[in-house]
Amino acid sequence: MQISFPDWLTPQFVYITLSAVVAVLIWIEGEMLKKTDGKLPNSKLFKVSSLLDTAWFFVSVVMLYLVDLTPLAIAVPAAYGVYTTFGWVYGTRLLKRKGIPDSPKDLVIPTKYIAYSQSFALVFFALCLLVLSAPWLPIAQS
Repeated sequence: MQISFPDWLTPQFVYITLSAVVAVLIWIEGEMLKKTDGKLPNSKLFKVSSLLDTAWFFVSVVMLYLVDLTPLAIAVPAAYGVYTTFGWVYGTRLLKRKGIPDSPKDLVIPTKYIAYSQSFALVFFALCLLVLSAPWLPIAQS
């Protein structure tokens, strides 16, 4: 039995759509961190979301090499890779200023890092929407 999918349901469409979901999750994580003054929330949603957005970096790298993305769509995994790599460096620098705690329970995410993540989430979500809507927009597709 052969399963057929609609023409629009491509690996690129699935990846970009899920990337938009990841952007929303990053925003939600930031809101949760704000409510706890930067302390890691004891929430299943927060833990799953954090794991997913970390794993998304590796998914994005794989997408760059395994899926034939349009030139505009390449911006999505590239942007996510830059965000994650820079985030690791930026987060580490911010934590070193305050001192790295002995326990994860003592970890406080700096407000600057939360702002960085949420700013990226907004721009990344908009990029995903642009890529998803590109076939209907008067922009070059080659």
